[in-house]
Amino acid sequence: MKIFITGGTGNIGQYVTLAAIEAGHEAVVLSRSPEKYPSFAQKATLVRGNITDYDLLADYIKGCDAVIHIALGWGKEPVSMLTNDTAATVNLLEMSEKAGVKKFIYTSSTAAMGQMRNVMAENMSNLPIDLYGSTKSASEAYTLGFRKYYDGNDVSMKRNVIRPGYTYSTPPFPDGVTQPDSRFRDMAEAIISDKPVVLTKYDGTQFISANEIAQLYLKLVESDKNEEVYLALGNMFTSWESIAKIALEMHSSSKSEIILNDLGWGAEPMRFDVGKMEKDFGLSFDSQERLREHIRWNLDWAVKKQAQM
Repeated sequence: MKIFITGGTGNIGQYVTLAAIEAGHEAVVLSRSPEKYPSFAQKATLVRGNITDYDLLADYIKGCDAVIHIALGWGKEPVSMLTNDTAATVNLLEMSEKAGVKKFIYTSSTAAMGQMRNVMAENMSNLPIDLYGSTKSASEAYTLGFRKYYDGNDVSMKRNVIRPGYTYSTPPFPDGVTQPDSRFRDMAEAIISDKPVVLTKYDGTQFISANEIAQLYLKLVESDKNEEVYLALGNMFTSWESIAKIALEMHSSSKSEIILNDLGWGAEPMRFDVGKMEKDFGLSFDSQERLREHIRWNLDWAVKKQAQM
């Protein structure tokens, strides 16, 4: 299968690209700065461009069997978010159908669901609480609702959605990347420097690693599923306090202390039901071993950074 991947050198995308290649597929990867990723250039076709470069995308999508859309567009207000992300997604969706692409996977986010309820599941209504969640929810709606044209022609392309939660990456290559969220790195730097680690009491989530979530992308793109939504998180809730304690155990010489800000959050965490990906694909991740590996990687990174100062 020839797969076009947007954002294929990023946090999640780098592992999706590797998983596709290791499974025997051909990967064509859209990247804004392909020269930064020589390791990927040896394994995939890298294309310099942005998700709003529509003519470029149309050229490279021709002949592809599947499109996996991971790249994110951004903006500071509703119109720029609409233009840079949702409109870009809709353009990619339509040109993929017109090019004869058979399968399309859209990368949404748990933010599309927005307002937290007791147990979050795929069949719940989206109630976004910010522009990012609204953008993702709107793009989901276009992806799933694109069943036919108003001239009566049906859409033949299978369209599915993955909603990642907090996804972290330990870089697979020296030129690989980690997640843009800096909390792991900030914590590691504080511990290396004997500074306090300031956290919110009971804050945490169902962490998942990028190489784990990549397995879901691969299973889905190789399946005949259509118009399905999958939550993609680990099955275990882990607090940031627990992560800090593990990091302090790993760097036992640190004099750092954990300071917890009490914002009145309850001790019982809000959870996401990840049973659907287990039921459909046999995938379930506690993510604990890889989480420890990621904590260790961040501590090693912080030590090297301090040594260079």
